[in-house]
Amino acid sequence: MLHIIVCHRHCHKVDMSVKEDTLELLIQVVSGLSVSLPSLLLNASLSAPDRKEQLNAVKMSVFLLCKLTEILESDSYRQSIVTAPSKGSKKGKAAGEGLLQWDSERETVLQALTQLLQLDIRSLWSLSLVDEEFISCVTCCCYKLLENPTISHVKNKPTRDAIIHLLGVQVKKYNHLLGASVKVIQLLQHFEQLSSVCAQAVSVWSTEYGVKAIVGEVMREIGQKSSEELAREGSGVRAFSSFLSELGTLVPDTMIPNISVLLTHLEGESPSLRVAVCEVLGEVLVRVLSGDGLDESGRADRDRFMDTLQEHLHDTHSYVRARVLQVYTRIVNSKALPLNRYSDVMGLAVGRLMDKSINVVKSAIQLLAAFIAHNPYSCKLSSADLKKPLEKEMDKLRELRERLQENAPVAVIKASELWAAMEPELLLTVRAELEPTSEGEGEQQEREEDEAGEEDDRATAVQIAQFLRVNKYRNAVRLCVRAHSLFPESEMFSSLTTLTPETLLDTLALLFKGPDQDTSEIREDLPSTPQKEGAGDGGKEGVEESELKKQEMLLQYLRDTESFALQVESAIAVINNMLYWKTTSVVQEAVQFCVTVCEFSVANSLTGVRKMLPLVWSTDAAIKDAVVQAYRRLYLNPQGDNTRSKAQTLVDSLSELMVDASLGTIQCLEEIVQEFFGGGSSLQSTVVQVLWERFTGKRETSSLHRRAAVLLLGMAARAEREVVLSNLDTLCSVALGEKLTEDFLLARDSVITICNITDHVRQCKGAPFRLPQDNQLFTCLTQAIAEGVVMADLHWQSFMEQAVRLLYFLSESPDQLCSRLLQRCSRLLLDQIAEGGEMLANKDVSQLPGASQDPEEQGEQVPAVSCVSLAQLLSLCGCVAFWQVSHLERSVSSELRRRRGETEEREEKAKVPSRKAKQAANDSSVEEELGLMGASAEDTEAELIRKICETELLAEENLLCSFLPLLVRVCSSPGRYCHPQLTTAACLALSQYMMISPSVCEEHIRLLFTVLERSSLPVVRANAIIGLGDLTVRFPNILEPWTQNLYTRLSDENPAVRQTAVTVLTQLVLKDVLKVKGQVSEVAVLLIDPQTHIASLALNFFNELASKDNAIYNLLPDIISRLSDPERAMNEEDFHTIMKQLFSYITKERQTESLVEKLCQRFRTAKTERQWCDLAVSLSLLSMCERGLKRLQECWECYSDKLTETGVYQPLLSITAKLRRGAKPQLKVQVEEFEKRLTAVHTRGLENVESPEMEKTRPEGAGPSQNTTTHTPLPNKGRGGRPKRGQATPSVSSRHDDSFVTPKPTRKSSKKAVITFSSDEEEEEEDAVMTESETPKVTTPIARTSRRARLRH
Repeated sequence: MLHIIVCHRHCHKVDMSVKEDTLELLIQVVSGLSVSLPSLLLNASLSAPDRKEQLNAVKMSVFLLCKLTEILESDSYRQSIVTAPSKGSKKGKAAGEGLLQWDSERETVLQALTQLLQLDIRSLWSLSLVDEEFISCVTCCCYKLLENPTISHVKNKPTRDAIIHLLGVQVKKYNHLLGASVKVIQLLQHFEQLSSVCAQAVSVWSTEYGVKAIVGEVMREIGQKSSEELAREGSGVRAFSSFLSELGTLVPDTMIPNISVLLTHLEGESPSLRVAVCEVLGEVLVRVLSGDGLDESGRADRDRFMDTLQEHLHDTHSYVRARVLQVYTRIVNSKALPLNRYSDVMGLAVGRLMDKSINVVKSAIQLLAAFIAHNPYSCKLSSADLKKPLEKEMDKLRELRERLQENAPVAVIKASELWAAMEPELLLTVRAELEPTSEGEGEQQEREEDEAGEEDDRATAVQIAQFLRVNKYRNAVRLCVRAHSLFPESEMFSSLTTLTPETLLDTLALLFKGPDQDTSEIREDLPSTPQKEGAGDGGKEGVEESELKKQEMLLQYLRDTESFALQVESAIAVINNMLYWKTTSVVQEAVQFCVTVCEFSVANSLTGVRKMLPLVWSTDAAIKDAVVQAYRRLYLNPQGDNTRSKAQTLVDSLSELMVDASLGTIQCLEEIVQEFFGGGSSLQSTVVQVLWERFTGKRETSSLHRRAAVLLLGMAARAEREVVLSNLDTLCSVALGEKLTEDFLLARDSVITICNITDHVRQCKGAPFRLPQDNQLFTCLTQAIAEGVVMADLHWQSFMEQAVRLLYFLSESPDQLCSRLLQRCSRLLLDQIAEGGEMLANKDVSQLPGASQDPEEQGEQVPAVSCVSLAQLLSLCGCVAFWQVSHLERSVSSELRRRRGETEEREEKAKVPSRKAKQAANDSSVEEELGLMGASAEDTEAELIRKICETELLAEENLLCSFLPLLVRVCSSPGRYCHPQLTTAACLALSQYMMISPSVCEEHIRLLFTVLERSSLPVVRANAIIGLGDLTVRFPNILEPWTQNLYTRLSDENPAVRQTAVTVLTQLVLKDVLKVKGQVSEVAVLLIDPQTHIASLALNFFNELASKDNAIYNLLPDIISRLSDPERAMNEEDFHTIMKQLFSYITKERQTESLVEKLCQRFRTAKTERQWCDLAVSLSLLSMCERGLKRLQECWECYSDKLTETGVYQPLLSITAKLRRGAKPQLKVQVEEFEKRLTAVHTRGLENVESPEMEKTRPEGAGPSQNTTTHTPLPNKGRGGRPKRGQATPSVSSRHDDSFVTPKPTRKSSKKAVITFSSDEEEEEEDAVMTESETPKVTTPIARTSRRARLRH
């Protein structure tokens, strides 16, 4: 019956309850066998029939349980698929309950099988050889369970562990090692989700069950996979990669013996397998081959693996490069990287910062941050700070070496070593001397022996040794032979009784080396004696040598530290530029890196910290949060023992950031500090107290830190006004008191701080917060401004501007205060003139430096006024005029609206209920009436403000009117008023006066543009541009005809003027104040400006302009024509650089197609070969597509007659090369045909090449004599000598003063065929006219239609 239930082919039709009962029965049988078998197996007298009976019981029960398990697993999987869509139904719930029951029973089955197979049941089989079918039955069941898609889920961990342990028993006890390794490979090939499960299984089998060979088998199976097999598998490759990576984290030590079989995949095509192998190598390096206790073999393996990883930092696939960098990050974080490889890996990581892949760049930044955080050198990495210690230690090392050279002992050489060197030659001499000699040689020998004399044996021995020392071997041998006859009883010569070469050589050796060969030493510079040398000052020398080695190690450490710091600094320069990338993740990594380098005090680290500060305004919430968190970590979470020390640390760090910070940096920092003070931090009150102590001088500090303290107080006041308002008297007494004139910078920063308590930095619905006129603050400010007018202080100007701003923000009647202030300052200057009149009584005014002079009083004695004082007074007048207009249009206007709103609200409340009912009946009409009334009231208020500006501000009774003629006179007479400060102040003040009303602007606009064109002072021209930019925003219709003159300043010779011009024009264009026209080509020229910051501003301009729909697309044809104008004579390389940048913004296929047609049409109007070449290069820079090629072929007649020029032919030929890459066969044919046409025309000329289109369109009967060549038509001549389109007009500043007149625009000829573009449809721009009769009087509004549109209407 059980066999029918389990093995019948219709078993799936059996009721589930029957299967469950059967499963419970089989589990009980297997469990019973697990209990009964141990005693039977230990019984040695068990008969063969009984053994066979038990074996059959085991086989049948295990077989049936495994088969039933597979059936239930299949049913469970089938139910999970069927019931998944019908979640919530009763059937689904019932099926879910059955499924849940099987999940709980599955683990019980596995445990029962494990208990049975753990017994030594092999004895039941003959010869203890277990049947393969029995093992296969159990293992197949296990692998079937592993194929469940949910087996890797956390909830199935007990089942997963039970399967792994059951298979582990099979591997260890039942010889399933090879089968398991093959099955693991198969599972990985077909089930990618099992990679982590298989890795865990192999790890358990190798560690808990001791079968380490399984790791090698699996690795060999994967290593033997060829590239062709891996290419066919797809998901199997990913599974192999995940398996190897997971296995490397579990058993890295076991993988080392067989890791060589995996290294072949590093040369394969699969990037995922290369990554897996590199990760395995990383785990081995971190957990096995690390530390100082490695043997020679371990160090060799470590170096080999390190070299392999370094090679793959240059892998062809970006995924591999990124993961290898991450592997190195783990190695560095684990401190497993050898010190001698720090420099190499660091250099490679810095190089990867230039990678094209974003993921690689992010990983490189993370690796560099890990290098800094875990560097073995120093907690502070500043190359500048390391220079002095390095030089000091180098000097110390030099002194040690010199001292050792002075005290160095003479080199000592052992006598035995010398004897060994001379013995061969000495043996030859001995043999030669013992041979029979002639009579002449015998007489000479006797004379030498007589000269030797007769001394004692010791003296003779010393002399023999000396002969040997100086290489006089013959004399030594002869003396030794004679010594035996002279001293026969001497022990030193007793061996010469028998005179042979051997005995003579032994005697000489004894005399030279002495009796003890090992310890005898001979000093080279002493007489050669056989006596032993005593020990020298070895102890002292050893100490000095030890110190020398320590010093060399210290010096090498400092050099490595400096090299590491320099590499970090080079990385900082690159990563700081990534703070403004468009990729959010890269910006976040760059921010974290800046924080890390700042914490380690790396040189220039504050540069990045300050540079990322403007990102607090980022629209990306992730970037903004990263910056805020970075500053909170660096500055707002100080370390300290108590609250006071934490507050002081916080103030110190913020003050260092504030010192020498730009205005933009301070404004960005306000957001972060304001958030800190508004967040209710426990340090808030203590920080404020410390700041006040620094500002008031209770704690001794520098002036820079005092200014930083008062600015930080102002930032706190933005969040809580009472921080400053409650201590306003302290601010006035300390910074604005009697000593104000000694430090205008502190006074200026104090005024900025006070401005933060006004309503202009916060939204207030009630009455405006203002102080009475007699407040001590205003008294101090007006007195300081007046006293500073007659002083020559460089910082008075900035203080005055902020002070006047504060007067209009905080005073109840700022116009009255400023009127009295101007009177007081004027009176001071008059007093100065009166005092100077006595000094000039006998002097000519023209001889006095720095004195202004009336041109109509030449030769007369007149009192003089200081040009600096007059310039400061004019600056004050201009500032008052500017803020007076701002006060009227902002404060007064908003107050009128507020009061009108309160009045309407009171009237609304006072209405009778009956009137409300009547109003409800006519609701719609009343709403319209109220709307009109509200609009009318606003118009009335605006008209009132405009009328005040037009008639009252410059009325005769107003003091501001008195200074306008003086401003005009100074600006119009630069030769007479040539003082730079005076001219600068007058120009800026005049532009501020012109902000008052349109009439004043129209009256003096010509003068201001004349100053802009003709002034020789760059600062005057820059200020004029800024003033004209403000006027363009305020009176756009008045300034519109003069736009060309603003663009002219983009080519100014001074970099500061060019920078100001491009900054102002960028704001005007991007805010749609100026209409974008062809003059933008002047901005394009700045892309190649030699000043990098100007080029970056121009690049930013086009980046922002590209975000506007079709803006650059519409301008490109005109820009190309203007830049390729022969009169401009632009370098070809510069033209290509500009065009390459501009064409990078053309990404749409339709734009490309249209531009192809427009540029081809321009060939007809181009007159020079250079223009043809520029147009061809521009076409080659487009991202050409199939539609673009079609359009290029359609416009063949426009450029075909120019193809004989190489400069036209080569760029067009490059288009075909680009199109051929990856093109479809049909497109490739078209490209090849077009290329053949280009080449044919280029080599033979257009006249000799027949066009296919012309062949088709030629009328029947037409002979070949008909002209098929299209020549570029000659340009039509226009009236009035008007320059042709694309020609640049000469700069006004380059003309003579008398010719500073722009020709009047003439009408366009109706007969002239002109190719029009979007930027051409506007009216011709008019240059500034410097004569009164030709000044533009009639202006056109900004939002105007084109001339053609007006003519049509």
